[in-house]
Amino acid sequence: MVEGKGEGKIHIRTRKFMYNALLGRKQFVIDMTHTKRGTIPKTEVRTKIAEMYKVQDENCVSVFGFRNQFGGGKIIGFGLIYDTVAQAKKIEPQFRLIRAGLATKKESNRKQLKDRKNKAKKHRGLAKIRGPKKKKAQ
Repeated sequence: MVEGKGEGKIHIRTRKFMYNALLGRKQFVIDMTHTKRGTIPKTEVRTKIAEMYKVQDENCVSVFGFRNQFGGGKIIGFGLIYDTVAQAKKIEPQFRLIRAGLATKKESNRKQLKDRKNKAKKHRGLAKIRGPKKKKAQ
């Protein structure tokens, strides 16, 4: 049992635990029960799992896919513990790395991207990338 910020307690249990040697990670299903409390933040779950499995760097832990059970009191999700942070950066999807603070979101102008996409629709093959061929002046 773990005391949360509020009055209620959180109980975290893992099941279907396996080690994936090809991806260099441990993967498991997370079952959480909580009382007198709303949904638990992922950051808090990450720290508790890092403590449970004695992980040196909390950035190696990734949790996602949480679903609240109807009626409350129970949450089921999925967790990964990578062997190294480099392994996590290599395998984890970009959006999860951004959420965890391991990567930065690339800022771009949506209008310019959409204009470029629509202009490319008018051409075939490599002309989409290189641009249309210039007509020779006679």
